[in-house]
Amino acid sequence: MLGLDFSVITPVAVSVLIDGMLTSLQLTATALVVGLVWGTVLAMMRLSRFRILSFPAAVYVNFFRSIPLAMVLLAFYLLVPQLLKNLFWTPRTMDTRMLSALIGFSLFEAAYYAEIMRAGIQSVPKGQFAASHALGMRSMQAMRLVILPQAFRNMLPLLLTQLIVLFQDTSLVYIISLTDFFTSAEGIGERDGRIEEMMLVAGAAYFIFCFTASLLVKRLSRRVNS
Repeated sequence: MLGLDFSVITPVAVSVLIDGMLTSLQLTATALVVGLVWGTVLAMMRLSRFRILSFPAAVYVNFFRSIPLAMVLLAFYLLVPQLLKNLFWTPRTMDTRMLSALIGFSLFEAAYYAEIMRAGIQSVPKGQFAASHALGMRSMQAMRLVILPQAFRNMLPLLLTQLIVLFQDTSLVYIISLTDFFTSAEGIGERDGRIEEMMLVAGAAYFIFCFTASLLVKRLSRRVNS
């Protein structure tokens, strides 16, 4: 027998875990929204025939895709507080660790979403552009009203898969001492001498979330391909 004792999961511990999960979900949601919007802009810049737009976007994407996320988080943790101090007045109560993590995750994920959206845009038949122009649409109108909706639909399974990876990666915020769900579970386990139990609880929570999301991805993939 392993001698596991889950009595460590008290109402207080559950409250701490919920707070940690809310932090993880906040990071995930913010990085998803900001990363997807900025990534879509980067994707369109990369596909532009003007080098003044495509070159900086390519540099940005390749740069963030070539360095570890942990390094990005640590770099923003060291830079953001100093920039805020020099450029803006910020209240002392502001959690610069959370702000640094939100910025780091968003900019990092944008590079990956940019490549996904670029593939999505390129998957739309070129005849769609021609048909849009024939209807009197300008290029940006055609992109916004015709091309991007189809690109999102084609890439939805990949976007959700990247979301699963993003949720898992939020556990890396421990390097900047930000308490997310995983860090909360680890802290409770170390405090009460029940690290094995809390790691099992954390692992089960991540498994349930990610497995459920992966089933949704498979279902959407079948609908998209049907």
